[in-house]
Amino acid sequence: MKKRIAVIPGSFDPITRGHLDIIIRSAKLFDEIHVSVLHNTKKEGLFTVEERIALIEAAVSDIKNVKVRYFSGLLVDYCQSINANTIVRGLRAVSDFEYEMQLTSMNKKLNDEIETLYMMTNNQYSFISSSMAKEVAKFGGDVTSIVPNHVAEALWSKFDIKK
Repeated sequence: MKKRIAVIPGSFDPITRGHLDIIIRSAKLFDEIHVSVLHNTKKEGLFTVEERIALIEAAVSDIKNVKVRYFSGLLVDYCQSINANTIVRGLRAVSDFEYEMQLTSMNKKLNDEIETLYMMTNNQYSFISSSMAKEVAKFGGDVTSIVPNHVAEALWSKFDIKK
C-alpha cells in the first residue's frame, strides 16, 4: 500500500500551540507528515529559517512520523518531490477560508493530483497567530499558553526580555 504523506506548510515564525494542534492531529491520519517551513517574502521574519526549524523540531520531537524541512518554490512541486499527495491547512475562523480557497484553487490548477485537507483548529487556539505571539512577547507578556515553553523563551530572548 502506498504511504500516505502530507505536507503542512507555513512560515511558522514562530510555531504556536495552534500549529501543534494541527500537526498532532494530522500525524494520526497520515503515515508521514512533513512540516515544511517556507520563507514568506511578504513577511519579515523574526526568526531565521534555521531557528524556526530547530524550534519546530523541539516541539515535535516525540511525534515519530513528523519530519521538519525547509522548502522554496512552488508547494505543489515540493509535494511531488517527496511523493506527498495531500496538503494540510489549519483554519482558525471563516475569515481564513477565503485566502485558503484561493491557494487551493491555484494549487489544483498547477497539479490536480494533490488534495488540500482543511482542519479546524480547536476552539482554545482559534485566536492564536504567530504575529500575536510576537506582539505579546515583545512587551514582556506571558505567551506560554499560546506557544510551547521553549518558543516563549526564544521569543523573550529575541526581544531581550528577562523572565
